[in-house]
Amino acid sequence: LEDRPRRVEVDVEEVDPPEHVARLLGVDERMCRRSRRFYVDGKLVQTAVSHLPMSLAQGTRIMEPDTGPGGMYARLEEVGHKPTRFKEEVRTRMPTPQEATDLQLGPGTPVFQIMRIAADEDDRVVEVNEMTLDGSNYILEYVFSS
Repeated sequence: LEDRPRRVEVDVEEVDPPEHVARLLGVDERMCRRSRRFYVDGKLVQTAVSHLPMSLAQGTRIMEPDTGPGGMYARLEEVGHKPTRFKEEVRTRMPTPQEATDLQLGPGTPVFQIMRIAADEDDRVVEVNEMTLDGSNYILEYVFSS
């Protein structure tokens, strides 16, 4: 995928969070919702939806489609909430009918469902990111220190 033409579409809006996101973030406030759609060779291969507390995002470039150099995590660092710990849950599953259509998946092609939770040094959850990836286009590789 690395050497093929890529494109990203980004939508940003203020929303009421889904219940599971509000519970993970531990807040009862409006959220910044950043939705990204990743294309390779014109084909959608991944969607990602991040939720961040409006108290952290409001008035920053996090609320803009282009967050600037270093991305969203650099903007969180600028407001004193640099993510320092991440937790990911990775699942494979069959796609919903809408996902199969959107990702143009062939019969029997699974998706990866990844939920990434980012927390700052005070253990405050600053982002919940839910990603759906075309299982035929990705290899997930993790390197850990012992």
